[in-house]
Amino acid sequence: MYRTLSTPLMCIFLSLFGMTHVQAGVTDGETISGLKETLTRGAEIAVNQLGQPNGFLGDSRVRIPLPDSIRSGEKLLRTFGGDKYADELIDTMNHAAELAVAEAKPILVNAVKNMSFDDARGILTGGDDAATQYFKRATSTDLTAKFLPIVKQSTAKVQLADKYNKYAKKASKYGLIDDKDANLDQYVTGKALDGLFLMISEQEKAIRKDPVATGSSLLKKIFGH
Repeated sequence: MYRTLSTPLMCIFLSLFGMTHVQAGVTDGETISGLKETLTRGAEIAVNQLGQPNGFLGDSRVRIPLPDSIRSGEKLLRTFGGDKYADELIDTMNHAAELAVAEAKPILVNAVKNMSFDDARGILTGGDDAATQYFKRATSTDLTAKFLPIVKQSTAKVQLADKYNKYAKKASKYGLIDDKDANLDQYVTGKALDGLFLMISEQEKAIRKDPVATGSSLLKKIFGH
């Protein structure tokens, strides 16, 4: 049996997903749980996509290039370090990001668990990327702290970070590279975060379009599918 009259929170939840009917007997608690379950699934899918081999390198949407301020002089950089060095640098940056993002799941899941009623309501009443913005606010600091050591360890294995940083430090003195791009590990960490939140936003779009397709048994109960 369906009902169209529900609590204000459920009405917001329905509006978020473009629905008009909900199964009878669904509580606000189940509404919040459904939202949390949905966000957790979306975050896990994003992490799994990027954390697999070539998750960054094989996806043009998130593939990490050389910093913009270096790309303009990439031909010179390749002359400076050789084609092999430049290609290896790009490969290493992307593989380092994959290793880092693979460790993001507990932080994202914890952010969902700790979500307050007001946080949930803000996501339900916010814009199309409200959930993604919540994840950014709630996890960016912890994710950066988690990612940076992993990136450092990965780039250190092939000693590319030292080579890049020495070159970039000189280039920054002459205004050839932005200061924020002068440290390879920090640059890769920032790009890894950008890629992760981009994929989370893609998942958010998919969830908003068809929440039941996530496979959530709770959402199937709420929407009666």
